[in-house]
Amino acid sequence: MAIIGTKTPYSYRDDPSVPDFDDTGPVAVMDGECALCSWGARTIARLDRAGEFRICPTQSPTGAALVRHFGLEPEDPETWLFLENGQAWSGMEAIIRIWARTGGAGRLASIMRVLPRGGREWLYRRVAHNRYRFGRSDMCALPDPELARRLLT
Repeated sequence: MAIIGTKTPYSYRDDPSVPDFDDTGPVAVMDGECALCSWGARTIARLDRAGEFRICPTQSPTGAALVRHFGLEPEDPETWLFLENGQAWSGMEAIIRIWARTGGAGRLASIMRVLPRGGREWLYRRVAHNRYRFGRSDMCALPDPELARRLLT
């Protein structure tokens, strides 16, 4: 999926339902109970040497408000949101952009762009709907210090 909807950059700042948060860098909004997402959050924290990323669980007030602002639902297994410079992406495009932004080994995710967009999104939906088969994990429970510093609630 490309940019979500027709929202202008930083439109969430004018939405009274979205709490103020640190959006000076990229923000990844993901399921805070999914083991794959928790692994992703920890990997982002490890690869993002500049320390720019913020990570926000969809179960938090900020995460839930953000995804709703962009027409998504926090409980929907396909909800994964990436904000950069006020623009929002979801689905596999969000994941590819996140990993490309972290640099280093994360850039390998851009290889997914060789697949047609429909194929990428199909793959994303299959994994998203089966994500709890990989286990559950609370990314906010006793996170390592690097992840804790980046969490938005």
